[in-house]
Amino acid sequence: MPGSRLDPNKSLEGYVGFANLPNQVYRKSVKKGFEFTLMVVGESGLGKSTLINSLFLSDLYSAEYPGPSKRHNKTLQINPTQVLLREGGVQLKLNVVDTPGFGDAVDNSNCWEPVTNFIDSKFEEYLNAESKVNRKSSPDNRVQCCLYFIAPTGHGLKPLDIEFMKRLHDKVNIIPLIAKADTLTPEECRDFKKTILNEIEKNQIRIYEFPDVEDEEENGMLKKLKERVPFAVVGSNRVMEVNGKKVRGRQYPWGVVEVDNLQHNDFLALRDMLIRTHMQDLRDVTNNVHYENYRYKKLANVSATDGKVKDGSRDPLTQMEEERKEHRQKMKKMEAEMEQVFEIKVKEKMQKLKDSETDLQRRAEQMKKSLEQQKAELEQKRIAFLEEKRLWESQNKGDENMTLKKNKKSLF
Repeated sequence: MPGSRLDPNKSLEGYVGFANLPNQVYRKSVKKGFEFTLMVVGESGLGKSTLINSLFLSDLYSAEYPGPSKRHNKTLQINPTQVLLREGGVQLKLNVVDTPGFGDAVDNSNCWEPVTNFIDSKFEEYLNAESKVNRKSSPDNRVQCCLYFIAPTGHGLKPLDIEFMKRLHDKVNIIPLIAKADTLTPEECRDFKKTILNEIEKNQIRIYEFPDVEDEEENGMLKKLKERVPFAVVGSNRVMEVNGKKVRGRQYPWGVVEVDNLQHNDFLALRDMLIRTHMQDLRDVTNNVHYENYRYKKLANVSATDGKVKDGSRDPLTQMEEERKEHRQKMKKMEAEMEQVFEIKVKEKMQKLKDSETDLQRRAEQMKKSLEQQKAELEQKRIAFLEEKRLWESQNKGDENMTLKKNKKSLF
């Protein structure tokens, strides 16, 4: 009835079934699988390949396909690797993007450009696939997370570290890591973390921020997780026995550094955050923040006319009609310019043909005059030759008569 309003808090008298929607979404998601693109950036020799193998308990890098630091070609290039992982009936298509040779050159100016170009190219691919008339389910290869490895110097960030993160913090979720943390004492590691966080704040670098939660228990876990940033990690796939228990770790003369021990390093916290608790949030932030920023800038540039952006508050149909009129005017202007250019080109071509024709006529006349002159010279030479021939014949005939007379006299 007119004027009637629906009760916003209507209770149901029986079972309808839409409470099963989460199960439907779950089954569909499990059937479709998940995609995640992880980029690892850092200087060679910081243990990037070992850490990736440790994170996913899989030999992504092996003797057949070694890590970036063990390859002969150390020039900065982007090498994506794809692997399909399965766990508990859920499959994950993992794309690992490594950057061999990053920071290894004598001059590292603009060494971040291949990385930024790669991230933008994946945004561009996704935008083009999304803008097609027939949109098919294309793979999502957008970079959702960047693990940036910091050398364990203990002296803070290098200028290259600061510049790289400033160039990428608005394009991808950056998670800073202190590589090979077993080279630092616990006190040195804590001081190093504080120094890094102070420099990040000082240079206004935006690293990945954990989402707020309302649950007190989750909030407490999240607080402990934030306190470990930047994560000081140790990677190893070597299994050894310590006190009758098999663990992954590194053996030293003074003892064993266990990879999966939070008292030794932050590897377990990083793995739980990256895979178990915040992988979907990394995907959401990439899609809703970084990709939307790229998409807005891209479409704003496309819709700009004469340096001005279209007003988004106006009627879309009116804007489309105005754009159509502007397009027609531009086409007419371009057509007139093309006709003018065509006429100029035709006139130039005709003038060239006339000049060429005049030149050919002049050359033909010169050749004709030259031939006539040669003909006259040959005619004069022929007449002179005939005259010489006549004189020679008459002279030889007189000599012959005199010789005959002398011969007759001698006979008598």
